[in-house]
Amino acid sequence: MIERGLLIVISGPSGAGKGTLCKALLEKNKGLSLSISMTTRTPRKGEIDGVNYFFRDRQTFEKMINNNEFLEYARVYDNYYGTPRKYVEDIISKGKDVILEIDIQGALKVKEIYDKGVFIFILPPSMEELRNRIKKRGSETEESFLKRFKAAYMEINYISKYNYVVVNDTIENSVKKLESIIIAEKCRIDRYKDNFLRTKEGLLHERFYD
Repeated sequence: MIERGLLIVISGPSGAGKGTLCKALLEKNKGLSLSISMTTRTPRKGEIDGVNYFFRDRQTFEKMINNNEFLEYARVYDNYYGTPRKYVEDIISKGKDVILEIDIQGALKVKEIYDKGVFIFILPPSMEELRNRIKKRGSETEESFLKRFKAAYMEINYISKYNYVVVNDTIENSVKKLESIIIAEKCRIDRYKDNFLRTKEGLLHERFYD
């Protein structure tokens, strides 16, 4: 019997540091896989199909939308981006865990389709720290900064839709918390109950699969 892997969805407001945490978590845990998105945009120099993205034309992408082949998707300007359902399901069915780093709107769409996922919300230590992190990027005008900060402030209201929250104070501490969540999820009773049958005598017998 092969135990199914976990779909671990990590998101949070802009500036919370979810990308940095995911990179550190993947570097420390080689058994984890990072979900690869599909897009209709043209590959940039050095990008490889199946590594950076799955690059597909618009016709193929829209056909997949009509066939419900995405866990979530969005149109950004003139291009589509999405998470292929079969790609994620194939990895999980082999017993491997998949990390999906995604924005909050995308995470909520995934939850509607796959509520067995592990949904983790990344928070900054404080709003002041979030403000400083966005400022440090150095690419923000005052107008765009205020817009991004306001959006991040509003996004925090979605925290109740998630299973866990990790306050990203330091990378080391936050990665430990993420690892602990994954271990705890693998020990949950409801992930094992389908592997057992209750007999008339009330005894539990393991159900074996080919």
